[in-house]
Amino acid sequence: MQAGDSSAVGQPVWPQAAERFPPADRILSTILTRQAARYRDRTLLVCGDTRWSYAETAGIAAASAARLMRAGIRTGDRVALMCSNRPEFLEVYLGCAWMGAVCVPINTALRGIQLSHILRNSTPKLLVIEAPFMAAIATLERDVAPPDLIWRIGEGSNAPSVPGSIVPLPALGEGAEPAPVRPGDTVAILYTSGTTGPSKGVCCPQAQMFWWGVYSARALGIVEGDVLFTTLPLFHTNALNAFYQALLNGSSYVLEPKFSASGFWAAARRHQATVGYLLGAMAVMLLAQPSSADDTAHRLRVALGGGVPGQFHEPFLARFGVPLLDGYGSTETNFVFASPIPSDRPGTMGRLVDGVDACIVDPDDAVLPDGEAGELLLRAREPFAFSTGYFGMPDKTVEAWRNLWFHSGDRVVRDADGHYRFIDRMKDSIRRRGENVSSWEVEQVLLKHPAIAACAIYPLPSELGEDEVAAAVQVKAGHALEAIDVVKHCEGQMAYFAIPRFVRIVSEMPLTENGKIRKVALREAGRTADTWDRDAAGYVVRR
Repeated sequence: MQAGDSSAVGQPVWPQAAERFPPADRILSTILTRQAARYRDRTLLVCGDTRWSYAETAGIAAASAARLMRAGIRTGDRVALMCSNRPEFLEVYLGCAWMGAVCVPINTALRGIQLSHILRNSTPKLLVIEAPFMAAIATLERDVAPPDLIWRIGEGSNAPSVPGSIVPLPALGEGAEPAPVRPGDTVAILYTSGTTGPSKGVCCPQAQMFWWGVYSARALGIVEGDVLFTTLPLFHTNALNAFYQALLNGSSYVLEPKFSASGFWAAARRHQATVGYLLGAMAVMLLAQPSSADDTAHRLRVALGGGVPGQFHEPFLARFGVPLLDGYGSTETNFVFASPIPSDRPGTMGRLVDGVDACIVDPDDAVLPDGEAGELLLRAREPFAFSTGYFGMPDKTVEAWRNLWFHSGDRVVRDADGHYRFIDRMKDSIRRRGENVSSWEVEQVLLKHPAIAACAIYPLPSELGEDEVAAAVQVKAGHALEAIDVVKHCEGQMAYFAIPRFVRIVSEMPLTENGKIRKVALREAGRTADTWDRDAAGYVVRR
């Protein structure tokens, strides 16, 4: 036991979290200050060669806040952050949370229309960007300019010509006192891909991140002294809220740069990790690796496995000795469904957690009986445990939260025994390798090609259990177009993961009675004989 540690390692802490942090205290600065006093020198963060103790992390948050304030950032200002998994990401995020600014993490793969929309919507006062991603600024649409002030993390990459100033990330100095932040104040805007429109910026309040830490720890059985190991990107809620899981429970948070199927278990052993975080495709990739005598030579006792197809749970447990936790959550909500460990019905969403209400409804929001599929609606019982809405999109907020329930857009079935099963998305949505792809945004890029008259983006099944992006393209009369040209046109104009793998050139689109493209017909047709597959052709997308 280390100095300042008043409780025994190995005991669950989350059951007392609500009492230890009453509603007004569910803000990052209070949580971090109190946990720093309690755990002091215990390691909170491990990222590469960087190690922060609980006490050091509180000091870094205060110093980062002061750095932002010296640059003119004030309460409520947005700070855009385009950075990979490295300590500077958390420096900026914690500084924003400490002084009441709003962090806007940006997927580092975004380019063109997607990146332009986020900057246009969030209107950040400062952009903090890692050097390798500086080139993305040159892909912005003409009507979008980056903020006047840009801080560059690291060296390398020639800076594009911009009207403002680009300076290296300033060094940390003296710390600032915590700002009078409230639990309902927005701490981050996380962009989640839309379906029939551009991505929506989810306003995540301070208390929502607190409850992510509590609910996730409860589902995973996290105890004090655990080592939480993630390779997922910090610009998504999964890895970000895992930091809160560690912070609230006296655990250590290990952040790797990215997922590697060949290196995952070696890293888990090196860090003596006890809890892991996987997405559906990742578990399948690990199972596809050659068997090794070291497959069970680790300390991992559980891994989050949301989205892992049911048939892979038993082989994963048998080979690696790690049970997978089924669960469900969204950026707008929280960890709202969870299974036992191991899952008693692999591949489902699990059961509804305490603190959340759910119902399955028809198109008129009338509740459906067990066994019938409908839209999943959710409501939190705790204040600010869910998002407060979409930034700058009041119409979308009202639509999603109509009748005082959050409408998930997911078609779900509740079985009579209380298990919930995911069926599909209500609208046109694609999930590829853990990333949500907006079909609308991809279509906007394709329609800029001079030879494309019409197009449709839709999902086709992946060998890894999620989706692949497919494009049906109708060519303008008098023009010629090859499938590979469609892919090349997309490169540099969108995130690499959104670029279609499958391309089908069609003479005409299947249409509804009112003239809309019937994407369901394209999905049902699947991989037709005239569908081009860039993977089979050996074409590697340029990132």
